[in-house]
Amino acid sequence: MPALRCPGPDPAVRQRILSILMLAGAVALAGCDGMAPRDSVRPEPRPDQRPSQTDEQAGAPSAASTALATYYARVQADLLAQGLLRTDGGGPDTPFDAEMLIRNFERLAFFDEYERGQGLRTARNTPGQLRRWETPVRLTVEFGASVPKAQRAKDRAVIDRYAARLARVTGHPISTGPTGNFHVMVLSEDDRAAAIPRIKALVPNINPNSLNIIRSIPRSIHCLVIAFSDSRDDHVYRKAIAIVRAEHPDLLRRSCVHEEVAQGLGLANDSPQARPSIFNDDDEFALLTTHDELLLKMLYDPRLRPGMTPEEARPIYSARARELAGGPS
Repeated sequence: MPALRCPGPDPAVRQRILSILMLAGAVALAGCDGMAPRDSVRPEPRPDQRPSQTDEQAGAPSAASTALATYYARVQADLLAQGLLRTDGGGPDTPFDAEMLIRNFERLAFFDEYERGQGLRTARNTPGQLRRWETPVRLTVEFGASVPKAQRAKDRAVIDRYAARLARVTGHPISTGPTGNFHVMVLSEDDRAAAIPRIKALVPNINPNSLNIIRSIPRSIHCLVIAFSDSRDDHVYRKAIAIVRAEHPDLLRRSCVHEEVAQGLGLANDSPQARPSIFNDDDEFALLTTHDELLLKMLYDPRLRPGMTPEEARPIYSARARELAGGPS
């Protein structure tokens, strides 16, 4: 999620970062900040494919990791008790129409939660330009050494199914595999320091602000995604890194995957008006909704182009929203 999330009664509880600051421009893969072209970065074996410890050899989690697992289990239980973290995708109690889709799309696709390249500084309330992927998206999941094998298998299955769903929804090539350009890293508190060299290898000269956030993620941030743009076009994504806490119980972990991957595709903001949606700070929905699927269809409409302003794109996405919602065109 782009915005820091404050679920439920504890406003510090469930914040995630979306395109953590959509560091696109400040951390462009080439040309900007002296980075090498993305394609010149040789993919490395995933951490779980390298010689690694078995679950038994890895030893017990640290006190910090154990405390986080306890905390997040309580957070999930509290949210569920309030009727939040819904998995039904919306229903009769959450109606929406074409005009709501148009409003929500513009807010999510053309605005940022944070200033690009400026850490967690709140963004100005001014629209930007459309950003999305133009090349195929290849999701690859990487695990820290502490993540048990059973959890790895479960998370791989979740990401495989989700990638197939996103490909159907967007019409854009989205798949999973052993190497890729969208890296989903499932890391515990004990794994993060060891992952920093890997992240530096994936994105040489990564912006220090984003690297510092990754090094010391506060408990209030559940997960995050950073998307990086093409040096030749600041509005075209070419690489992304999502970090999901391994300490999360199953539903929170799955929720992180759904939101961070979707936001890494180009819906970079949150809005309190978006409902039923995961692009909202209220944690009502844990998983991608029907409403969110329509927003992604609009984002990857072939008539839209990265770099379009809201004024240029509005006739296209407005017509598409009315078509999808069955309203007047």
